[in-house]
Amino acid sequence: MTTDYFRKPALAFALVAGVLAGAGAAGDSRAEPTTMHGIAMHGNPALPPDLVAQPQVNPEAPKGGRIVLGEVGGFDSLNPFSTLGRAPGWIAPLTVETLMGRAWNEPFTVYGLLAESVTTDDARSFAEFTLREGARFANGDPVTVEDVLWSFEALAKAHPRYAAAHAKVARAHATGPRSVRFDFTAPDRELPLILGLRPVLSAKDWQGRDPAASGMVAPLGSGPYRVAAVDPGRSITFARRADWWAADLPLMRGMHNFDEVKVEYFADGAVMFEAFKAGAIQVFREGQAARWASGYDFARVRSGEVVKSEIPHWRPAMMTGLAMNGRRAVLADWRVRQALIDSFGFEFVNATVNGGSEPRVQSWFHNSDLAMGPGPASAAVAALLAPFADSLPPDALGDLSLPVSDGSEANRAGLRRAGRWLEEAGWTVAADGRRVNAAGEAMALEILLPIGGAEMRSVATIWARALERLGISARIVAVDDAQLNARLRDYDFDITPIVRANSLSPGYEQYLYWGRDGVTTPGTRNIAGVDSPAVDAMIETMLAARDPADFRTAVQALDRALMAGRHVIPLWFADRARLAHDRRLRFAADRLPVYGDAAGFLPDVWWWQD
Repeated sequence: MTTDYFRKPALAFALVAGVLAGAGAAGDSRAEPTTMHGIAMHGNPALPPDLVAQPQVNPEAPKGGRIVLGEVGGFDSLNPFSTLGRAPGWIAPLTVETLMGRAWNEPFTVYGLLAESVTTDDARSFAEFTLREGARFANGDPVTVEDVLWSFEALAKAHPRYAAAHAKVARAHATGPRSVRFDFTAPDRELPLILGLRPVLSAKDWQGRDPAASGMVAPLGSGPYRVAAVDPGRSITFARRADWWAADLPLMRGMHNFDEVKVEYFADGAVMFEAFKAGAIQVFREGQAARWASGYDFARVRSGEVVKSEIPHWRPAMMTGLAMNGRRAVLADWRVRQALIDSFGFEFVNATVNGGSEPRVQSWFHNSDLAMGPGPASAAVAALLAPFADSLPPDALGDLSLPVSDGSEANRAGLRRAGRWLEEAGWTVAADGRRVNAAGEAMALEILLPIGGAEMRSVATIWARALERLGISARIVAVDDAQLNARLRDYDFDITPIVRANSLSPGYEQYLYWGRDGVTTPGTRNIAGVDSPAVDAMIETMLAARDPADFRTAVQALDRALMAGRHVIPLWFADRARLAHDRRLRFAADRLPVYGDAAGFLPDVWWWQD
């Protein structure tokens, strides 16, 4: 299997070798392989083989009850593994399982789920998984090696998110009745974990159907729930399986406690909030700080039926922002993108939308020691980026702090800076006030939003007025889910909201977020069209690192290269989840997962208690 997805400049490989020199040799693939119950990206798994339950769960949580959740949008497919159509995001996590399961009290460690063990060598040049004997799909069929191999091949053809890992495997084959081995094209520390987290589907269930096609038939899974009812585009209901094979598995103990999980879909967030107030749904995750402070004086809160929970987290800030599509000629110049960043008066927008309460996210790994941090690059980061100076903006190693406005809507200083950047990039002001290039073409931008995004529409409306003062025509277009999905898949937009969560153990997924092949390959998560040799090289360096300090430096360099590219206008973040919910919905507040929050594990670790 070959691909050019991971093509890197020769300098990148030399750079990786230099970074790793202090950490010792990469390992000898001829060393005796080790069979383990779990595998960590760095170091050893923290949980023992005789695990009783994961630390964040209540192992005695009662089973039963029903939870009704809400989401904005809709769906027109039940196939979550296709780029076509829009499928409910709950199908895969509730009904489909993987060879290994993630532990959220560790940066990146996986433990046996469908597989009872994983075997690899010190260099991680291969991974071999041994399936549990009792693992079964919902129809009673055993999960087999053939299902694993078929899923590996089929998913790589169905969706770009699975293709990159597939390209790094030289051979996948059965080594026994319950064992399957993946030989890698080159040693890769993360690949055993990534392969362990690939969904395993029933090959028999998909006979005569194309995994890449949209459709209203849900996949047959081996997970704790099955799809029980569907009202297309409006709701989907999952029923807990009484015959779930993994119900007593220690890794799953205390999880998946509700008898029924129903998800209702709404046209917009305002309608969903009103439905929550009326009791139609039982949980509402509040994203507006101002409403959290003053908008919850309604009957169900006053009666105690609804409680408000603030649940802290310790992970990197979720990047919420406006992505600028660098594939578009008008946005291809980083100076134009910097002008747009300067034109955005964050302080006024934040005050208008959030009452000024939310801090601004400063980079892709903000709120962690993986972030580039304020001020110039450290010596170690500068050394990693130095070979790529010609492909980075000239200030890439300097202070990349975001501009701070005076808090007024006028934002005169910001607009003056924006005007200077535009002039430098060749966009001047014509006699009629329009911003034009040398060919006399006026700058016109379209801001693509989902229907129902009231908060983001407010943000876009304020910003559009600022752009008009610069002579830029800004048109706000809101489309339904199907159109939005299609346009994002084909990168048919100028500017659109982006929400990107990163972990404290970033890895292979960064290629999907920023890899250069994503500039032209449809359906990737490289929404902004990042095309940077430095970014690709920093991902490669990060993945090759064995020492935590080298890993941290590589991620800081990646963060800096991305911010220097000016691909997004960052908005705000919250260091806690604000969750209003039915008082009978419970979670283990005294044992929150270190690398997540209990709200993010709803409904997995929650339970119902009268």
